[in-house]
Amino acid sequence: MLEGEIILLWPILLPLVAGAILPFIKSFQNRRICNWFVGSIVVITFGFVLTAAFGTQKTLIIWNLTKDIPIYLKLDAVGKLFYVLTALMWIPVSFYSFEYMKHEEREVRYYSFFLLTLAVLLGISSAGNLITMYLFYEGMSLSTLGLIIHNQSKEAVAAGHKHIFYSIGGALLGLFGFFFVYNYGTTLEFLPGGVLDPIKISGQEPLLLIVFFFMIIGFGSKAGMFPLHGWLSAAHPVAPAPASAVLSGNITKMGVLAIIRIVYYIAGVSFLRETWVQYALITFTLITVFMGSMLAYKERELKKRLAYSTVSQVSYVLFGISLMNPIGLLGALLHVVYHSIVKNTLFLTAGTFIYQTGKRMVIQLKGIGKQMPITLWCFTLVSITLVGIPPTSGFVSKWYLASGAIEQRIPYIWWFGPVILLISALLTAGYLLSITVKGFFPEKEEEKLKESSLMTIPILCLTVVAILLGMFPNYLIDYINRAITIIFC
Repeated sequence: MLEGEIILLWPILLPLVAGAILPFIKSFQNRRICNWFVGSIVVITFGFVLTAAFGTQKTLIIWNLTKDIPIYLKLDAVGKLFYVLTALMWIPVSFYSFEYMKHEEREVRYYSFFLLTLAVLLGISSAGNLITMYLFYEGMSLSTLGLIIHNQSKEAVAAGHKHIFYSIGGALLGLFGFFFVYNYGTTLEFLPGGVLDPIKISGQEPLLLIVFFFMIIGFGSKAGMFPLHGWLSAAHPVAPAPASAVLSGNITKMGVLAIIRIVYYIAGVSFLRETWVQYALITFTLITVFMGSMLAYKERELKKRLAYSTVSQVSYVLFGISLMNPIGLLGALLHVVYHSIVKNTLFLTAGTFIYQTGKRMVIQLKGIGKQMPITLWCFTLVSITLVGIPPTSGFVSKWYLASGAIEQRIPYIWWFGPVILLISALLTAGYLLSITVKGFFPEKEEEKLKESSLMTIPILCLTVVAILLGMFPNYLIDYINRAITIIFC
């Protein structure tokens, strides 16, 4: 029986039902009807999301799994950030898909999984307790599998196997921790400062540190954190470009959100700070930042290069989380937003290059700026943002990440962390802006191609948003600061 604000259910239920019925209605085999239906569902869902996110805190108990374990939705300030961001990014990617998927088979099935994935991501963002988040998290592993194996090639199926192994294996580590939280905590809800009972945990601290470490590693697999990062580089080259966009820009952020919930809302900063768990997490994130950048720099296949870039950039976020101070968390949450917008844009531009020319290798993109100037200009502008050149949004988030490391004064990390971030930024410039240089300054003139407006308009819109957020970041900073104040109060 539903108890609470029913508006929290509609953003999940609408795309869930729509995605489930899509393959079974014959009229949706007509591309025009299918596109109108999917576009309408995504836009209406965004309207429901804004309605749910606006105003006071809302809660909804969907049903009680047991007497004291409800399946429970609750929107807090941090959840709203991921909630609105997810629904917003689905709009331009959807409209881009209407053109891109023309050359793909099994369109209806793609849109079915596309809508189902939106539903479960909104469920994770609005989950009010650990078990609810876990159920939606497992749903995400299954729905994204359909996007990864879409073309059913041998490589796609292999990537799907790797993805499901990493995702479900990681989630099971989270489920393992659930039993300890249930036994040693006061509640399964997400409460700022943590839920551990001081009396129950007395003498059990070493055991619980191990438990939380494995929970963080498990959920970190979805965020692409070392050592469970391998699925990203396998999945992106085989998935359709719009699926790659949301995989990188939004689905990896659910791993980030899960880690935030564990660190700040379940274990609590006071329990984890200055322990081996914090130091191990910082170490893994810095390894991932550097390793991802190096692999991206060496990679010659465009989408795989962007996949390794995601491995690196999402660990910028995890580094900020692992600092466990307000400035570091501010930088992390800012980078969640900025990276989502930028990486969606980069994958959409990569998809446009592939769609128009069939070229997948970086070396084949020489002169692409002469053929497709608007697309490459968008690629260039968001690449500059990802590098972090002022006054772009990437500079803002990385400034706070470096400041958080310096403020925390962890031995060696306070200076070594910012150095790694700087080296990664230089490598980012190398693997992205080199494409721009070769694209705009070819050895010979290339014939200009006609750029599709249905694909170019979403890319332009995302590029403008990325630029504006760098020029006018204060509203977002103020919102995140208010959310962080609640966590550290």
